[in-house]
Amino acid sequence: MTKNNEILDQVVSRAQSWLSEVYDEETRKEVKRMLEQEDKNELIDSFYRDLEFGTGGLRGIMGAGSNRMNIYTVGAATQGLSNYLKKEFAGLEQIKVAIGHDCRNNSRLFAEKSAEIFAANGIHVYLFEDLRPTPELSFAIRELGCQSGIILTASHNPKEYNGYKAYWEDGSQIVGPHDVNIIAEVQKVKVEDIQFEGNKELIEILGEEMDRKFIEKVKTVSLAPEIIQKFKDLKIVYTPIHGTGVKLIPEALRAFGFENVINVPEQDVVSGDFPTVVSPNPEEPAAMEMAMKKGLEVDADVVMASDPDADRIGVAVKNDKGEFFIINGNQTALLFIYYIITRMKENKAFEGNEFIVKTIVSTEKIAEIARKNNIEYFDVYTGFKYIAEIIRDLEGQKKYIGGGEESFGFMPADFVRDKDAVSSCALMAEITAWAKDQGKTLFELLQDVYLEYGYSKEKMKYIVRPGKTGADEIQQMMVDFRTNPPKSLGGGLLKVVKDYADLTERDLLSGESKKINQKTTSNVLQFFTEDGTKISVRPSGTEPKIKFYFEVAGELRSRDEFEEVERLAEQKIDAIMEELDL
Repeated sequence: MTKNNEILDQVVSRAQSWLSEVYDEETRKEVKRMLEQEDKNELIDSFYRDLEFGTGGLRGIMGAGSNRMNIYTVGAATQGLSNYLKKEFAGLEQIKVAIGHDCRNNSRLFAEKSAEIFAANGIHVYLFEDLRPTPELSFAIRELGCQSGIILTASHNPKEYNGYKAYWEDGSQIVGPHDVNIIAEVQKVKVEDIQFEGNKELIEILGEEMDRKFIEKVKTVSLAPEIIQKFKDLKIVYTPIHGTGVKLIPEALRAFGFENVINVPEQDVVSGDFPTVVSPNPEEPAAMEMAMKKGLEVDADVVMASDPDADRIGVAVKNDKGEFFIINGNQTALLFIYYIITRMKENKAFEGNEFIVKTIVSTEKIAEIARKNNIEYFDVYTGFKYIAEIIRDLEGQKKYIGGGEESFGFMPADFVRDKDAVSSCALMAEITAWAKDQGKTLFELLQDVYLEYGYSKEKMKYIVRPGKTGADEIQQMMVDFRTNPPKSLGGGLLKVVKDYADLTERDLLSGESKKINQKTTSNVLQFFTEDGTKISVRPSGTEPKIKFYFEVAGELRSRDEFEEVERLAEQKIDAIMEELDL
């Protein structure tokens, strides 16, 4: 028997087990249809493995099957999490969880099913009445004294996807040791173990009262209310891209004092089909095209977007030619950090115990701003759960004032412990007003940051290598980079190599080695050259990809030089990519 026939036999056997009475009629019908199809590709994709509950929860295409997002895979995740919570908080009289969901197809269904499973396990559930932003779910967990929480969302993935993110009692996504312990519990669950029928009395609906509390907290992020009063008619174009920001982000902007929030009506339509975009990702120009067009029509001061679960922020600014363009996530984070530190200095608000956090693949200019202003900063792995972990470790000792990453996420305050586009949109509008008060646009303010702290250009490229052969190829690329690192990059001599797999930082010029200060290892490599170039190489943990993050330094002496400095930096990145055969 060939290997392919063996796989098909296993898939068919697994699919046939889904025809039992344990599964609902609709699921059985769908599985039967796939079994009867001549082309078995759909059947194989749906059943060749179990959808893995990883450190970030679940994410996958919706449909019937063990490798799909459906009430049974979501149910197993919820039952496993319930089992773990009952062990971990056995001494508590009442365990509590909060549940939120985004706009995606089936998100409400999955949220309600999860609520019933938690309730069937004797856990008190706070279920939002309708879709809500991810940061509000994080806030609610803390506000209500919950031990855990979940949100049903696939973030900015295409419409076919859904996902399930689990949170701990501090409002952060789960980190070790709880992450691996929960995974182990989920893996033990069989479909007949899932308690679908819950005690409805244990399910409490959350509505506008929680929204009001959240917005009141968001208002505390403001650092310049008097400047907003001067520019309350600032023209702000905002789009939720069919998602959960539709209500609360305009509300947050108005709560800050802005009165001229201009929407994009076609994209205010809440829909899991995302009818106006191919991908609801504000990192992609196509997703913000309608908003930027509206920005030109009304001569907006700033254009902003949030992704479907309103944790990522996209910002478009007008250049000196009058065209809107999307600033990258590094530039967004730079503007936030620059503003928060500058404004706190102006307000004489520093107490000397403040700190900021960035991820290791984000721009080094954030670190430069922190250093020059004597603010402590921390580098963490990719993901806001690691930013939240630093905050938790320093709770009561030091004061968090901001943190972000290159993938369009920022967290301006610690009452939320995840990316927060609600607070970030309101604060970015305030930064726009603050710049205007100085006679500047956001674009000019960004140039000011580069003039003061040095210029940098960032770019990310990923290579997709699907299947087992692809995974082997990605693994080999990492081996090659480790055993044979480049001698130079873009004309700059390689100076430092950081390998997070063994937490070693090597200075190639002095020959010295030292330990990298991280709690755990990670399969990430970083190369630093003498002239300020930084390259990070990281295989994706969830997709068949290897990601390359490039940052090159430059010198900007005047605004007039900006275009030329940008062009040269772009050229340098292209040359490095060619050197690395990417």
